Amino acid sequence: MKPPTTTKPRTPASARRKLAAPTVAMLPRIADSLSFLYLDIVRIHQDDTGVCAEVTSERRGAETVYLPTAALSCVLLGPGTSITARALATFARHGTTVITAGSGGVRCYSAAVPESLTTTWLERQTRAWADDTRRLAVAKTMYEKRFGHGTAAEGTNLDKLRGMEGQRVKAHYQLLARQYKIGRFRRAYDPASWDTQDPVNLALSAANTCLYGIVHAAILALGCSPALGFVHNGNQQALVYDIADLYKAELTIPLAFSLHASTNPDAEARRSFRKELRLFKLLPRIVADIQQLFDPETEYDAPDPEEHLVDLWDPVAGAIPGGINHGERA
Repeated sequence: MKPPTTTKPRTPASARRKLAAPTVAMLPRIADSLSFLYLDIVRIHQDDTGVCAEVTSERRGAETVYLPTAALSCVLLGPGTSITARALATFARHGTTVITAGSGGVRCYSAAVPESLTTTWLERQTRAWADDTRRLAVAKTMYEKRFGHGTAAEGTNLDKLRGMEGQRVKAHYQLLARQYKIGRFRRAYDPASWDTQDPVNLALSAANTCLYGIVHAAILALGCSPALGFVHNGNQQALVYDIADLYKAELTIPLAFSLHASTNPDAEARRSFRKELRLFKLLPRIVADIQQLFDPETEYDAPDPEEHLVDLWDPVAGAIPGGINHGERA
């Protein structure tokens, strides 16, 4: 006679781990994610219930803050930050891009990217990028999005479009400078002399870096390559700069000029930019714009986080199902 089987009682710690483990259906789409989170001088680690940041201050002592990992599109790690491998793995599972940034959130040194669910949009991007005619069409469409449709005449070449873009940005700077009565403004970005720059340049650099982080996360979530740009070229973030330029005149430039009298412009720029992201619904716009650029004939929504098995390439069928034994068909 077999002895009765016993079930090992579940401990509170194991129960918390089970509840904290997300399923694919629980994860939000990139278009529904919150914006970004900038952290510095903290230790980030994974415990039984989630990823948390340990913050220590003289006034409040040590505090533990849990991070909404599955609802963040990207996390910017500033100086003085440490993170454990388990926490990084959780960010990757939740589709959150982790970016190592410099002081004030300016400059991106490295990025830990999540695994994309599919290569559909990477293939469309690569086909458009590798064909000079299609690449030119995408580049012109990017300029059209900045100018407004119908602004650039038919047959306008890239050299003229670049000149038009330079004039547009310069005029925008002059208009905002007059509006805020700050005199003549000249765009300057010098990381070597960061603290000597004026508040507008400081705020603009910080806000642009946050924008780059959001765009970078959206590109990776779609499975595209940030390195294959259409206007910019020769940089691992070429496409990031391409897409970010679509929104600067609307978002980061006016924000920077509004902080011309700030005593802490870079920090205020990050906080203000985060608040405005929901208002402008930026992530859904980024996803839709990228999809429209690479496949303008079809309207798409952001991809759902569903499991996707690897296909096999076929010169006739294009793609055939993977994960099965094709030996019987031989």
